[in-house]
Amino acid sequence: MSTHPAMNNMTGDMPASATTTSGQRDSMVWLLRQFASETLGVTHAVLLSRDGLRLLDSDVDKDWADELSAAFSGVASLSANITGPRGKKRPAGQVIIERDDCLFFVQSAGRSAAFDNHPGNERGEVDTILAVIAARDADVGTVGFEMGRLVQKFAPYMVIPVRVGTGGEVR
Repeated sequence: MSTHPAMNNMTGDMPASATTTSGQRDSMVWLLRQFASETLGVTHAVLLSRDGLRLLDSDVDKDWADELSAAFSGVASLSANITGPRGKKRPAGQVIIERDDCLFFVQSAGRSAAFDNHPGNERGEVDTILAVIAARDADVGTVGFEMGRLVQKFAPYMVIPVRVGTGGEVR
């Protein structure tokens, strides 16, 4: 059992530390940093707004985190606006970019009210995206699985959490 209140309450109730937006952000930062340090192969993680602004990161250089946030917002937008084989546009559950020096993962993380001072805040809510950088030899399945678990751990801090169907696909 973890000593952090957010980790001990997986029932969907709001943890005691998340009664204020500052407490919510602190808990989310802790979860993000724990994910980046404990998931084999992961080197960095950034939670960003759908409009491309960095919200939280796992001790990433701030200039690089801002650059990553802008880029990954574009990747998420592009993937959501590609017409599929049935003629419909749907957001991707996860996007993976393979490079010779690393792997990039991009996944929707839900809508949060924890960022009340965010410029893109709409009705007290911000759509979020989780971006992860991993080593080139990281196990893609493990990183993707752990990202899904992290998004579920974020659920108590989200107004509209990402829903996962019975097959594990993000909706």
